[in-house]
Amino acid sequence: MSHSKARIRRLLAASGLVVLTTGATAWGQDLPKTMIWSTYDVGSAGYAEASAIADAFGQKFGTKIRIQPSGSGIGRLQPILKGRADYGFLATEAFFVSEGAFDFATPEWGPTELRTVAGRPASISLVTAANAEIETVADVKGKRLAFVAGNPSINVKCEAILAFAGLTLDDVEVVMFPTYAAAMSSMTKNEADATCTTPTTSQLYELAESPRGIHWVALEPDNAEGWAKLDEVLPIMSPFEEDIAAGLKEGEKVPMAAYRYPVITTTKDKSADEVYAFVKALDETYDLYKNGTATMKRWALDQSGHPAIDIPFHEGAVRYLKEKGIWTEQDEAWNQKRIKRMDALVAAWKDFMPANKSLSPEEFSKAWTAKRKEVLATLG
Repeated sequence: MSHSKARIRRLLAASGLVVLTTGATAWGQDLPKTMIWSTYDVGSAGYAEASAIADAFGQKFGTKIRIQPSGSGIGRLQPILKGRADYGFLATEAFFVSEGAFDFATPEWGPTELRTVAGRPASISLVTAANAEIETVADVKGKRLAFVAGNPSINVKCEAILAFAGLTLDDVEVVMFPTYAAAMSSMTKNEADATCTTPTTSQLYELAESPRGIHWVALEPDNAEGWAKLDEVLPIMSPFEEDIAAGLKEGEKVPMAAYRYPVITTTKDKSADEVYAFVKALDETYDLYKNGTATMKRWALDQSGHPAIDIPFHEGAVRYLKEKGIWTEQDEAWNQKRIKRMDALVAAWKDFMPANKSLSPEEFSKAWTAKRKEVLATLG
C-alpha cells in the first residue's frame, strides 16, 4: 500500500468510517452501499464488536459503515429514531425505551416501537466475597449489596436476581456507590458483601486475589419457579452456562443469567428485505469477525438469534432465522407475547399522555410507572 493510501486509511479509521474493499465480492446480499451504526463509546465492548463486524462487512461486501459512538442511551437511540442511523448496538436502554421506563418515563419519550436483529448473550450473576457466607441468592438476605447510583441497567438486573429467591431490596442492605468502578471494588475493601455484574469486570480479578476471595452464586437453570419470579421483574434474561469469569478455574462453569449486549436494534418499519439481508450478512461474515474479541464467538446465530431479548425480533430477521432452522415455536411464542406487551403499553401511553402531560417531571414519571405496572398486570 502506498504512503498516501495508508494515510487515507488512517484518517478514515480516526473518523469512525470503516472501509475495507480489498477482496470485496459482488453485492449478493443487496446490502445498502453505506450504513451508519450507533454504539457505546470508543473503548467499550459494543464499539469493538460493531467495529469488527463492520470490518467484516467491508471485506466481504465492500460496505462502507460509519460508526457513531455515544456515552448515553439517549445518544445512541436518537439517531435510529430520527433516521440518521440504520442500526444501533445497544444495551438495556432498548428495553427501557420500549417500556417508557426510567429515563424514558417522560413526555418526550414513553414506550417506543423498536425491533431487534440479533443480540449476543452476555452473562450476569450475583457475585460475593467468598468469606461473606453467601452460597445461594437467598443467603444474601440481610447482607450489604452494592448498587451504582443512577445506573438502572445494572440495578434492575440485580433486583431481578434477588427475585429469583423471592427477595426484594427490602431484604438487603443496599449500599449505593457513585460509580460502577467503586461498586465493583467495594467487596475487596469490605464495604459490601455482594453485587451483581458481568463476570469479567476487572475489579473482580482483584477480589479473587484478595484475602476475601470470590464466589459466584449459581442461578440453577432447572429452578422454574425462580426463573418465573426473575422474569416478572425483567423479562429479558435466560439461563446461561458461563466459563469465562474472574476466579473460575479452567474447565469450570457457573450457571448464570444471560441478557443481550450488544442488542442490534432498528425501527419496526425498517424494510423486512433490508433486515433479512443484514442478518444474512451477519451470518455469512461470522468467520471474519468471530475472533475479534474473546466473546464474539457468541454472535453465532444459534446463540444470538433467540429470545429472551430486550425487544421483539424484526420480521426480516425472523424470516432468515426460520430459513436457517434456528427459529423455534417457543421463540415465535415469546416474540408474539413480547409484541403484545409492547402494543399494550403504546396504546396505554396514547391515553395517558393528554391527561398527564402538565404534571411535574417527578409526578409524571411516578404516574406513568404506576400505569405501566397496571397494564402489565392485565397481560398475565
